[in-house]
Amino acid sequence: MHLISRISLVLLLAGCAVQPKYERPAVELPESWKQTAPRFAEDGRWWRIYGDASLEAVVDEALKGNGDLLVAAARVDEARALLGEAESFFFPQVDAQGSASRQQISTRTAVAPPGVPREFSSYRATLNVSYEVDLFGRLRSGAAAARAELEASEASRDAVRLALAAQVAKSYFALRSLGEQVDLTKQTLSLREDALALQRKRLQGGVISEFELRQLEAEAAAARAQLPPLEREREREEAALSVLLGRTPKQIFESGTQIRDADDKLQPPVVPSGLPSELLLRRPDLVEAERRLAAANARVAVARSEVFPSIALTAVLGSESAALSNLFSSGAMLWTLAAAVTQPVFSGGRTEARTAAAEARERAVLAQYQQAIRQAFGEVRSALAAQTRARESYQAETERANALAETHRLARLRYDNGIASQLDVIDAERGLLAARVARIDALRAHRAAVADLFRALGG
Repeated sequence: MHLISRISLVLLLAGCAVQPKYERPAVELPESWKQTAPRFAEDGRWWRIYGDASLEAVVDEALKGNGDLLVAAARVDEARALLGEAESFFFPQVDAQGSASRQQISTRTAVAPPGVPREFSSYRATLNVSYEVDLFGRLRSGAAAARAELEASEASRDAVRLALAAQVAKSYFALRSLGEQVDLTKQTLSLREDALALQRKRLQGGVISEFELRQLEAEAAAARAQLPPLEREREREEAALSVLLGRTPKQIFESGTQIRDADDKLQPPVVPSGLPSELLLRRPDLVEAERRLAAANARVAVARSEVFPSIALTAVLGSESAALSNLFSSGAMLWTLAAAVTQPVFSGGRTEARTAAAEARERAVLAQYQQAIRQAFGEVRSALAAQTRARESYQAETERANALAETHRLARLRYDNGIASQLDVIDAERGLLAARVARIDALRAHRAAVADLFRALGG
């Protein structure tokens, strides 16, 4: 009896040592961000920082109908169901079974006992109960792996949601920028055509030469030629945004997107003073990578536990009778209780190979997790720099546009007073248009940089 107790204790300790308790790998992190700023969007709906109701409506539409997000949500449901399946093995399995058969005994191979006919019927109804004793943690490790995979799927869904919101914001502001450029080009074209009509009258009066008129016609044609590419890009961007929003094919062709009127407001920096680096580890893709690592660690424990015995308990309770009418009579009752222990002895190295494969997958997932952390901090550093440089670029383009607006005013004034030529006015108009377009695009780049930074920070 003492020997059995000692063997049981050794087996129990061996089962506990199948796999060490999982802990998140330590990572060397900077203490805090190098840059600071006064404001930060603390809730998950970070796009509210733009103060654009149209953008908020567009993002909400995408979060409800985007196909990639629906796929990610379905995968979460699948992982939740797989977790339920893994946890179901903790409980006994009960099956109800009924059978009926008709049989004839061969007189050439067997002799029936006296009074037993060669042909007879058999009816059987039973409840079968089976239960595996999880002594070595195989089932617990399998459930832990399924739970970690569910958490990884939830993090993956959150990562898709974050990336989708950032992409929708960038697409929205790109569409808005292209719309502003189209409007600006149309205004410039209208002014040049008005000026061209006036100069045609001056040519008829002999005030200007045909050379100057042809210059104006060329500039008007150049402005007109800028419109089709801009309108093409606007249509392309609107179609891409409609796909992101999850609209139907009919809506993609027929529906537009409500865009707010243009404004020149810069967004404030989005990183607060002294933000600890550990917060970045909450980024959805990093959470997903870490949970995948936890699942791989649990799968190693499952593989290692296969070298230990498996203990199965079974029970059968029911009735059996040669006549259906006597199936549930008192004498027809039967029952069975059984316990079985299975110990792998030789499998040609299959068990060891499975363990080695599980350990290799764990090492691969660990390397992926570490690489994901490096990439995340690299993205944050790049996004911080991009936000700062985008602000500087927009401010410089604003100063350039203001200076060229004054240059254009002075050139027009000099031309009206006969001091400058028509070519000087044309050059000033061309430079002003290019500066205003560049300013619009710089503002778009700044807003896109803010979206990229929020995505890099995990929302």
